[in-house]
Amino acid sequence: MPHASPVTAERAPAPAAKTGTANVVRLAIAQALAGANSVVVFSTGAIVGNMLAPSKILATLPISIFVVGMAACSLPAGSIARRYGRNAAFMTGTACGVLVGLLSALAILTANFWLFSAAMFFGGAYAAVVFSFRFAAAECVPAERRPRALSTVMAGGVFAGVIGPQLVTYTMNLWPPYLFAATFLAQAAVAALAAVVLAGVRLPRPTTEDLDGGRPLAVILAQPRFIIAVVCGAVSYLLMNFVMTAAPLAMHLCGHAQENANLGLQWHVIAMYGPSFFTGRLITRFGASSVVAAGLALTGAAAIVGLAGVDVAHFWLSLILLGVGWNFGFVGASALVLDCHRPEERTRVQSVNDFIVFGMVALGSFSSGGLLTSYGWNTVLWVSFVPLALAASALAFTAVRGAGRMA
Repeated sequence: MPHASPVTAERAPAPAAKTGTANVVRLAIAQALAGANSVVVFSTGAIVGNMLAPSKILATLPISIFVVGMAACSLPAGSIARRYGRNAAFMTGTACGVLVGLLSALAILTANFWLFSAAMFFGGAYAAVVFSFRFAAAECVPAERRPRALSTVMAGGVFAGVIGPQLVTYTMNLWPPYLFAATFLAQAAVAALAAVVLAGVRLPRPTTEDLDGGRPLAVILAQPRFIIAVVCGAVSYLLMNFVMTAAPLAMHLCGHAQENANLGLQWHVIAMYGPSFFTGRLITRFGASSVVAAGLALTGAAAIVGLAGVDVAHFWLSLILLGVGWNFGFVGASALVLDCHRPEERTRVQSVNDFIVFGMVALGSFSSGGLLTSYGWNTVLWVSFVPLALAASALAFTAVRGAGRMA
């Protein structure tokens, strides 16, 4: 059988309205299933790390490696999508999703901290591909519907916020004495199911123009609008990850039950994705920059609530505000990115955006566990105000100077 070229001679036609809608629905369902991967990791990663790590200061290292995997694999995932199509990238990502579950279960069975940490890298690779679903959905609809398509796929994460924590709650003790071993096997099965859903997504194949066309990357990245999109997206995600990474372990250290931590993470993830049902409409009506500003304000409110006390209610409310703040900040910043590239530049620009965002998140993630174990929960919250102030200042300064169209 002759080898099929990854590039077609002409640009494939845009999906028809019916096909485009079906694609968005499938991507939203896949987001619900695949998003459970991240929820399982953030619900259990620090706890398993605390059980297996040779030093307690390394407890959150697996989650940090997960975020490193997101950053490191963003550009390779974009290259696969650009050369072979998004479907190839989707299948590669879900293979990593199955692998992280199997390797993590094996690490727990053998009490191998370093194998568990290595498994988290594949989990990060899976998450990097999952985040590309939002941009893929925007390609399925006309320009005026892109913010809604993007936010519709992100709304699928609401169900991930239910699936993930319940997966942990109902499976964590199924294989005594190996806490969470069955959870990761179940997570691998859910990743395989997501692959089945993604197999039905129909997107155009890459063209010669996709590979060779477009402006130099340096010109694209120098756009003020792109710079603000990256800064606000990075800070929104960095702070969400920074606080969420430490929260389950902080609750554990404060004497709260694992079930309370699981439920707190469940509501946090629902808060992350639930607003997506209307975030697209807010962006269309008020502009992406206004939505981003609201997200930064809510993230600051989350830190203030966390500083007010360490009762379960304080943790839960802080995590909910943090989730909504992330949604407005990250989805709004993603909408800004959509206006920074031409069609043939999309996979390059989007993958570079995610690489920078997740790279910054990785830096913050490495410091979260050390700050928590060395200085306490309040220090984690106080430190979060620094990048928050920087992002808010950059957004306000750019709006005042009128650099780029920020509406």
